Amino acid sequence: MAEPPGAPYRTTGSTLLHPLSGLLGIPLDQINFVACQLFALLAAFWFRIYLGPSHASSAVRHAFATLFGIYFAVFCFGWYSIHLFVLVMMNYGIMNMASIPNIHRYSFVVAMGYLTLCHISRIYIFHYGILTTDFSGPLMIITQKITTLACQLHDGIGRQAEELTAEQNRLAVKTRPSLLEYLSYLLNFMSIIAGPCSNYKDYIAFIEGRHVHMKLLEVNWKQKGYDRLPDPSPTGAVMYKLCITLVSLILFLTLTKNFPMAYIIDNEFLDKTPFLSRLGYLYVVTQAAKPKYYFAWTLADAVNNAAGYGFSGVDERGTFRWDLLSNLNIWNIETATSFKMYIENWNIQTAAWLKRVCYDRAPWYPTALTFILSALWHGIYPGYYFTFLTGILITLAARAIRNNCRHHFLSSVPLKIAYDVVTWVVTQLAVCYTVAPFVMLAVEPTIKFYKSMYFHMHILSILVLLVLPIRPQDHSIRKPQNQAMLNSVKSKDK
Repeated sequence: MAEPPGAPYRTTGSTLLHPLSGLLGIPLDQINFVACQLFALLAAFWFRIYLGPSHASSAVRHAFATLFGIYFAVFCFGWYSIHLFVLVMMNYGIMNMASIPNIHRYSFVVAMGYLTLCHISRIYIFHYGILTTDFSGPLMIITQKITTLACQLHDGIGRQAEELTAEQNRLAVKTRPSLLEYLSYLLNFMSIIAGPCSNYKDYIAFIEGRHVHMKLLEVNWKQKGYDRLPDPSPTGAVMYKLCITLVSLILFLTLTKNFPMAYIIDNEFLDKTPFLSRLGYLYVVTQAAKPKYYFAWTLADAVNNAAGYGFSGVDERGTFRWDLLSNLNIWNIETATSFKMYIENWNIQTAAWLKRVCYDRAPWYPTALTFILSALWHGIYPGYYFTFLTGILITLAARAIRNNCRHHFLSSVPLKIAYDVVTWVVTQLAVCYTVAPFVMLAVEPTIKFYKSMYFHMHILSILVLLVLPIRPQDHSIRKPQNQAMLNSVKSKDK
């Protein structure tokens, strides 16, 4: 990732830290990113201690979070940050002028359309990802938030409660936000650089000081021997996540540089290396590509927690949990025994966004439409579409195998262990095979990679779908929460 000696530094933001970039041999855009996140971490502690709900009004907290967020955006991305502000203001106009039945549609089309235009411009401006932390990252997070709020506003004002699922009813927004609330939700300093996306009602509850209290009320504390509600501190969770961040950074600076993804399509490597060895190396280079995501997402989670945001309740052991905004579960990722389990624990908040704005609302083919939306949201690089189209195929095949075979291996512990080991190996290799084009970006290296792998995952997935019966997917969880009650009432009336 280091720039060659004498190469001009590349950034669209501030050049203040260019001497540090040259000293460390790390691109300036990445230095700016880390600097902003570390400063945001310090600001988040100060925000929680000195601008907590008991010390400052909601308006002051909104204003501080917004102004610092705008400053970070300008520092990192310079005049390109104007794209963030243009999109935010366009959709504020839509939110206030569009009819409620169409507000989610208009907001979705404008936000995704503007994001796609910016993705197209990146190919010409940054030429296949020369800058790894350009303005499109924050724009993608803002697009998630805009469409999330629009859908939840539509649910809260434009639909009846019995038409909603339990989750949609819980997250429904009943009134349009003010300009300050809207800007704070979209541009706050905790999430402007690296996210994650959160729900509007959760964010407003955090600003108003109700966030932790609401979660604590779900537990009977008198039975646990408490006279009053406890006051959970995020400090322990923040320190733990900073340790993960530090380890991820060390791995990124060492492992990632030594195992580049491009080597798996090197001609000499392909000529001299057997197929099974190439599979093993594919797993290694995919592992080496993960630390930068672990670093960025865990640090972003720590920033939100330091501000007092992200409390999710109490687990079975009585431990306070600060994972409401967590974007990954590293243990579940590395031990995943199914493609579904892997996806559910990787980029968790984006998966939740896709579910809420697409999967739960799609009238047909929800899985395919969700993968396509995910590809569009990520960008227009061909590698993204190879990844997500392959993901559709492998997801359907994995579901068919699990539905038809898994129950045969649950009769004894040894069989279950054998099943878990085999499915872990297959899942990890399937993920590596699927995501390689995501890193390669372009068509030519992707086709070369697939040829070197003999398209084996594509062929196996198609054979599975042709041979095994496909059971219809249960969509009962997508039905409105009162559907069962309504059915019961109808049966009584007959």
